[in-house]
Amino acid sequence: MKQLKKEVKSLIKELKTLTRKAEKISARLGALEKVAVSKAKTKAVKAKAVPKRKGTATEKVWALINRSRKGIGMAALKEKTGFGDVKIRNIVFRLKKQGKIKSVRPGTYTKA
Repeated sequence: MKQLKKEVKSLIKELKTLTRKAEKISARLGALEKVAVSKAKTKAVKAKAVPKRKGTATEKVWALINRSRKGIGMAALKEKTGFGDVKIRNIVFRLKKQGKIKSVRPGTYTKA
């Protein structure tokens, strides 16, 4: 009977040490999760903080027209910028008025 009590006490002692080890591991995992979450939040904040806009709409259209050698059409401007017809027409009108672009043929523009 004494032998059995000794074995039970030693088992209890071992279980307590294993429990402490498991708690330490759990605490480490929790800390790692917090770090991972904070890094993800930081990346999300940085992504939101950095403006993706490189210029005004007029500057974007002007850059596309300026880069094209043979001229660029309304459909290509619409596709590359994602702007609507009216917006592109207004920008083209403004650029023509400023003398920066000219019409090669109807609907196709190149730098002046």
